[in-house]
Amino acid sequence: MANLPPSLSLKSVTFSGPSSSSNDRKLSPPEQLVLDICNPELRENALHELSKKREIFQDLAPLLWHSVGTIAALLQEIISVYHVLSPPTMTPAQSNRVCNALALLQCVASHPETRMLFLKAQLPLYLYAFLNTSSKSRPFEYLRLTSLGVIGALVKVDDTEVIRFLLKTEIVPLCLRTMENGSELSKTVATFIVQKVLLDDVGLEYMCTTAERFFALGRVLGNMVTSLAEGPSPRLLKHIIRCYLRLTDNPRACDALGNCLPSLLRDATFSSCLYDDPPARQWLQQLLHNVSVGGRPPRGFEQMLLN
Repeated sequence: MANLPPSLSLKSVTFSGPSSSSNDRKLSPPEQLVLDICNPELRENALHELSKKREIFQDLAPLLWHSVGTIAALLQEIISVYHVLSPPTMTPAQSNRVCNALALLQCVASHPETRMLFLKAQLPLYLYAFLNTSSKSRPFEYLRLTSLGVIGALVKVDDTEVIRFLLKTEIVPLCLRTMENGSELSKTVATFIVQKVLLDDVGLEYMCTTAERFFALGRVLGNMVTSLAEGPSPRLLKHIIRCYLRLTDNPRACDALGNCLPSLLRDATFSSCLYDDPPARQWLQQLLHNVSVGGRPPRGFEQMLLN
């Protein structure tokens, strides 16, 4: 524990929870549980207990990060299930255990003191194997959703450095894959991540630099709009509309949307779905206005494809 920052020592941490069964009475329950993570025999229970209580222990993220061996133990948990991803043989028990480890990493990714440390260590890359799976079974779906939650925690706070890092990786194609094949909740989180990428100027430029990137995103968004016509999801639709609206801030993308924006967004198909969401209705109205004003023949992207 020598690596703890001056503002955080084991004896300065407090926690309102059940008493520990440990013989070391000098440590509070969360401190002991963090130490237990490095003990293979105690790790499963420690992961379970800490993941349940992470919301009520404000200093958990710095404690996890600065405790010797703890992050390495969490990565060990993640790597240990790679071999059951293909072929997909992961059991519910294995999935739950890894999801508990991922929940603690999400805690680290969310905390202002540890977010950039988490990013600079390139820890998100360890999650991408889970996002690249295609099995629709519950253990795999939980794993994808929890992994997306970690990435979502990173992009929740607007930070161009985070977006720059993610764009250097495969996060956008992996999110597009989930947006096509995931459950409604996974699609929603993945679309939120893409939305946050687009809302950053660097992200918008990245998605609109090549015709391939723009049309890959447009195809996935369009397919989701079509599927939502059969089974509406107001929250997912809201994120889709926001993605489209942000794309209109790029002149070439706005031109292209004049031809490829789904007709279902132009009529009253989703009126009832958006009835209780004034911001989403306003975004849709602004989207349609931008497309109608800027919707000239989409010269830019088509010319790029011809070249």
